Amino acid sequence: MSETTDFIRDIVRADLASGRTQTVATRFPPEPNGYLHLGHAKSICLNFGVAAEFGGACHLRFDDTNPVKEEQEFIDSIQRDVRWLGFDWGEHLYYASDYFEQLYNWAEHLIHAGLAYVDDTPPDSMRSQRGTLTEPGQNSPFRTRSVDENLDLFRRMRAGEFPNGARVLRAKIDMASGNMNLRDPVLYRILHAHHPRTGDAWKIYPTYDFAHGQSDAIEHITHSVCTLEFEDHKPLYDWLLDNIPAPSRPRQYEFARLNITYTVLSKRILTRLVSENHVSGWDDPRMPTIAGIRRRGVPAAALREFVRRIGVARAYSTVDVQQLDAAIRDTLNPAAPRRMAVLRPLKVIIENYPEGQTETLEAINHPDDPSAGTRTVTFGREIYIEAEDFMEDPPKKFFRLAPGKEVRLRYAFFITCTGIDRGPNGEILALRCTYDPATKGGNAPDSRKVQATMHWVAAADAVTAEVRLYDHLFAHPNPGAEGDVMADLNPASVEILSNCLLEPALADAPIGAAVQFERLGYFCRDRDSTPSRPVFNRTTGLRDTWAKVQAEPTKSQPAKRAARGSRPENLTTLKTT
Repeated sequence: MSETTDFIRDIVRADLASGRTQTVATRFPPEPNGYLHLGHAKSICLNFGVAAEFGGACHLRFDDTNPVKEEQEFIDSIQRDVRWLGFDWGEHLYYASDYFEQLYNWAEHLIHAGLAYVDDTPPDSMRSQRGTLTEPGQNSPFRTRSVDENLDLFRRMRAGEFPNGARVLRAKIDMASGNMNLRDPVLYRILHAHHPRTGDAWKIYPTYDFAHGQSDAIEHITHSVCTLEFEDHKPLYDWLLDNIPAPSRPRQYEFARLNITYTVLSKRILTRLVSENHVSGWDDPRMPTIAGIRRRGVPAAALREFVRRIGVARAYSTVDVQQLDAAIRDTLNPAAPRRMAVLRPLKVIIENYPEGQTETLEAINHPDDPSAGTRTVTFGREIYIEAEDFMEDPPKKFFRLAPGKEVRLRYAFFITCTGIDRGPNGEILALRCTYDPATKGGNAPDSRKVQATMHWVAAADAVTAEVRLYDHLFAHPNPGAEGDVMADLNPASVEILSNCLLEPALADAPIGAAVQFERLGYFCRDRDSTPSRPVFNRTTGLRDTWAKVQAEPTKSQPAKRAARGSRPENLTTLKTT
């Protein structure tokens, strides 16, 4: 594989060549207030990848400066997700809370230098005083407080003498600056809240802007890579480092965040999806979280390949979700073993096969990998096929089973439909067929042709399972573009099939292990499985079916789904273990 090239790596190469950088140090600094998502995966791959490629180190640092929203569950999940993606921070695990005392001392340094002051202005008034993009802000009446008064008030803030919101510490920069972030930004706020790591020791907490750059400096980060929404914060990042006795001088660089069609990557909205029970949790397989994607059966290698394909740039763009699905299929295809499963069973009775008799047939585990070996499947008088593989009155180009038509059963025999068993209302209960013993293994010694090869399972040893067919969580390519994002939720984002039949080899499939259901797609066994009833999640189909549905011009998206037989059942109706 050729050397990876993008503007971030070009900067790193130039810095190393010029001597400005001796050893590369990057960092991934998540806030522990939710689970990581696909956008974080891009940042993880970039920061850890750059450090590894240039012989440096990437730090995992938790930006734990807001104890109201932070939980140990999120800290644990973030570490688990980074490791699952294939990266390791080694000894470089840090927390912004590790530096609270140093950050506080630097805040006092700014006060001593006349570059920070305590402001008593109420939040609403402070916002109105900041001005607009076309009008300068107004100086706070507390901006001229003396150094001694500011130090006294700031120390009393730390001691917990004042209630939440009563005072803040602000940098004294320029209320007329064209960059709103330089209009005396808040550096500290009062927050009486229990912190997961520091307990009740602190009553004031630094803002992201004050903690981030200084933490980079403490850790001697050389390249602080973030997304473009922080570009306007860069002057403040630099101003703060220029005005404290920082032990190093990191540089900030920005790249475009990840945007994907039919997908939301806002942590605020993902939190709403969980808290409002639109999904079953952060690891719901429809969620774009790394945990949800992993539960759906996507391998880490597929996410890394997806990130590699989309690259790193500064220009905003939106990636088609099919690029992700393509990377998943390309990763799973060479590795996933093949098995047979029938999702919507239709019984077939082979009338000229002896009653009570079965036989074993050989089936290959992977068509492109002879070393994967073979397995045996049972064949008998009664088997099941997919209901959609039969039509009583088929159109001209329907090549599967129909009255009087012959097809090949994968690994087995040629069969011909000779009759139909019906229920009291005319519904099809079973098909009557005959088989040709001379075509064992699916071969035709007389070279006669059939136009379809169908998968099947034997009634004698089929395993009953639940299969969950996942689709996009949102039905609009740009969720929320026309109003409330929740209005764009896809009511048919999961179809739950409760009486699927699998070949016995699937009964003991490991949780999360990828397998291809022949002709149907890639699946993995879900953790909701029990010993007597496996549950499988569809990871992705064998081809892009969404694009075909999108091309249908006459129906709404949910109606299109319903026309294809899916039911709008939300996964939250499931009882998970």
